[in-house]
Amino acid sequence: MLFAHDTERELSALVAMVNTVGHVSGEEGLPDVEALDAFCEEHRWSGRRDHDLAELESVRSLRPRLLALWDLALAGDEAGFVELVNTLLSEGRALPQLVRHDGWDWHLHATPDDAPLDRRMAVEAGMAMVEVVRRGELGRLQRCAGEDCTDVFVDLSKNRSRRFCDGSCGNRAAVAAYRARMRG
Repeated sequence: MLFAHDTERELSALVAMVNTVGHVSGEEGLPDVEALDAFCEEHRWSGRRDHDLAELESVRSLRPRLLALWDLALAGDEAGFVELVNTLLSEGRALPQLVRHDGWDWHLHATPDDAPLDRRMAVEAGMAMVEVVRRGELGRLQRCAGEDCTDVFVDLSKNRSRRFCDGSCGNRAAVAAYRARMRG
């Protein structure tokens, strides 16, 4: 394992959050409160939930800031990346504490459970990215190599060889390469 279990879980949730923007499909990945509820359930977000449109809009408005982390990493702008991470942590008034709940062993939370969802998401993203920076692993933040895909991912492979998101982009590329070989 490259990162601690809670960091890898948060990185996975962060990728999923950024990719709800609907880059390729153009469809909103969080179209309503019910979709946000399902997202939070899938990624095991604990703590306060308001279950209303204001909460949905605040989470949606967080996504461009999170996507900016990938843009900065891909541009090799470590200083800008760190500045954004520090801003997310500062604005969220992060105060790291060890907690254990819902079957998870000791891990870090940096906001109170009653903080708004978007604030908790921003701070958790910042905390995960702290570990990425500290380990010198900004190069693991990648964008899908699929022809028409702009989704992001974190390459957790040992040899840093991952090129595609979790969608079907890798399969489509393999099929296209196979068909090109068969034609040639």
